[in-house]
Amino acid sequence: MRYNGKKAKGVPTLDFMRMTEEKIRRAYEEGQFENLPGYGKPLPKDPLSGVPEDLRMAYRILQNAGFSPEEANLKKELLSIEDLIKQSENEMEKEGLQKKLSEKLLAYNQMLSKKRIKTNSAMFKNYQDKIEKRLFD
Repeated sequence: MRYNGKKAKGVPTLDFMRMTEEKIRRAYEEGQFENLPGYGKPLPKDPLSGVPEDLRMAYRILQNAGFSPEEANLKKELLSIEDLIKQSENEMEKEGLQKKLSEKLLAYNQMLSKKRIKTNSAMFKNYQDKIEKRLFD
């Protein structure tokens, strides 16, 4: 068997790729694909077509893992509000920021609970803290 022009060690010398391609070609010639839904129509547009090609695979992996851009943006907002609270010396400003933080935190937890992620567990909080430490420290 060859992969990228190199012979694989310890694998029978059958060329599975060639056999597969031959079966697909034969099925196509026999018309076995003609009654499939969407036959002869253009493929649907890739929802990640606006993402640079070198980042698409990473986006797909994150998407398949249940990660959403909205979640990331909301988390960034939470962290920046927390920083503003720490830096603020004005008590009224701190109260306003604290209220805004509570609203954003509620929205964030609701978003996660829709995905059935338990945000009130100690394990989640520990994991979340470790990730934040790695990302932002």
